[in-house]
Amino acid sequence: MTIGIIGSGAIGTAFARTLARAGLEATISNSRGADSLEGLVREIGPSIKAGSREEAARADIVFVAVNWTKLPAAVAGLPDWKGRIVIDANNPIEAPLFKPADLGGRVSSEVFADLVPGARVVKAFNHLRAELLATDPRSDGGRRVLFYSGDDITAKAEVASLIEQIGFVGIDLGSLAVGGKLAQFPGGPLPNLNLVKIG
Repeated sequence: MTIGIIGSGAIGTAFARTLARAGLEATISNSRGADSLEGLVREIGPSIKAGSREEAARADIVFVAVNWTKLPAAVAGLPDWKGRIVIDANNPIEAPLFKPADLGGRVSSEVFADLVPGARVVKAFNHLRAELLATDPRSDGGRRVLFYSGDDITAKAEVASLIEQIGFVGIDLGSLAVGGKLAQFPGGPLPNLNLVKIG
């Protein structure tokens, strides 16, 4: 299984650190090119390499975390997704004002899915603050919880396996329409909750 990351902001970088801690390899990319990421990948460690957006997008699982207004450009012009898994780790807020984006009554993951036709979208990793996502998920005698949702059962199972591999406990919230709404920030009741499963 190969992993690509599109977006090297707080969440994308936190995800890369979490993968590296578990010894998993990934290619991280941003809009400024691989050279701009040399310092970051050197700091994170050898399992994470810098690449182009196209290289990251060719992975089996592609993690996307960019500013909401930049999402269309971040995934525009990429090759056909051909049923590969795309993790939507985005929140519909317009930086830097943190103004909620107008989604026309839709759940943000449904809007995101339209931008990556042919992909199997799983919503995950968007509800925890970056500093919590980047740290050891073992906490207070248990393991930190990550929520996920999606419309493809097999894709969700693969993301659940990845969540387990990196040390978190995954909780399936159901479909994008249901689970995506629960975990969406702003508006959902679950973002920023630091939940730990004991035992």
